[in-house]
Amino acid sequence: MEAFAQFIDWLDGVVWGPIMMALILGTGLYLTIGLRFVPWTKIPQGFILTWRGRKKDSSVTGELSPFEALMTALAATVGTGNIAGVATAIAVGGPGALFWMWCTAMVGMATKYAETVLAQQYREVTPAGNVVGGPMYYIKNGLGKNWYWLGMLFALFGGLAGFGIGNMTQAHSIADSLRDVFGIPTAVSGGIMFVLLGIVVLGGVSRIGAVSGKLVPFMSVLYIIVALVVILMNVEKVPGIFSLIFHDAFTGTAAAGGFAGSTIMIAMQKGIARGIFSNEAGLGSAAMAHATATTNDSVAMGYVGMLGPFIDTIIVCTMTGLAILCTDLWHTTSGAPLTAAAFNATLPGFGSYMVSICLAMFAFSTILGWCVYSERCWIYLFGDKALKPFRIIFVLVVPVGAMISLDLAWNIADVLNALMAIPNLIGLLLLSPVLFKLTREYNAKN
Repeated sequence: MEAFAQFIDWLDGVVWGPIMMALILGTGLYLTIGLRFVPWTKIPQGFILTWRGRKKDSSVTGELSPFEALMTALAATVGTGNIAGVATAIAVGGPGALFWMWCTAMVGMATKYAETVLAQQYREVTPAGNVVGGPMYYIKNGLGKNWYWLGMLFALFGGLAGFGIGNMTQAHSIADSLRDVFGIPTAVSGGIMFVLLGIVVLGGVSRIGAVSGKLVPFMSVLYIIVALVVILMNVEKVPGIFSLIFHDAFTGTAAAGGFAGSTIMIAMQKGIARGIFSNEAGLGSAAMAHATATTNDSVAMGYVGMLGPFIDTIIVCTMTGLAILCTDLWHTTSGAPLTAAAFNATLPGFGSYMVSICLAMFAFSTILGWCVYSERCWIYLFGDKALKPFRIIFVLVVPVGAMISLDLAWNIADVLNALMAIPNLIGLLLLSPVLFKLTREYNAKN
């Protein structure tokens, strides 16, 4: 088992190395240029369409309103990475890592836009009436039967990843946080999660979307407000912090105090890697949620879907980064403890409690989002009959994840995520002419 763990650790470093990051960023940049920077210029329209899409249109095929689809996608991406991942990137890569996270989000918007448009364009309705879509469907229906195997690979990797990165690891993070801060036993946390998840998940995608539509805005706004309080109480440092971020992004951080120092390459690597993990642009995961939206306009839904990286990284991750840098504790520790320490330095006692509560909500919402993703993959592989058994197993796995060590599971899940990205990026690149044509036609009419 130790040899297997070492192999997975090595494989994780390989698949998430410079080549994969260059492939994801390169695809995003190519799509951004090919779309003539439409994702950047249409951000206001994306928010308008999201606001208008708060209610389901019963006359249109779909299971979730456009707003609920975006909230379900955000449920999966606004997670522990926004709290622990940002802190780790800054601790290891220096303040400049935050700049590279922003760059990742900006090109990631084009990737998410492309995934959403193609997922809507090539979605299907199963015999049982489930609206399904995502990379496996736009690969099969857009590229033809000769590429069916590539869609199968994506579905297999995504279906398995849901139990790791989307379930057990998140449950473990919740249980650890609640035990460390509030003294709640992991068995109790696992039991509570089991009940809550069962109530939501066994109600199907519509219930998941309804819960996500309320939970995601609430937890995001709560976290942003607390982070803003920390930032505003240190507002005199903010101009210097932005100067530090931009300077460090292109020069690296010199060794100072207990910080070992980092170069520009480390800042880029950590910022890009954490940005990709945070907003999942390029993995193709969010496309499975956006495909369920009640709309027949794939491009308009693309404008909604592309807001994911903007909200997740440009807004939420930035709040974490600025709060950490305001308190000047970024060279003392890393991960969630660093974020908790930063909030607690300005809001003694209250700060660490709020970080723990937000982390628990973020992780729970990730479980909900990944349930949708994973079940869509299993439907693709085995049909509608796989849906009910999957949901039951998915719920049963949560208390297991809360109570066991998951270092190996994290690495396996990371590898599966990378393996999801490869088929998806191939599909996006090969279908980019279709994407560009649909976008031109829509913008010519609107």
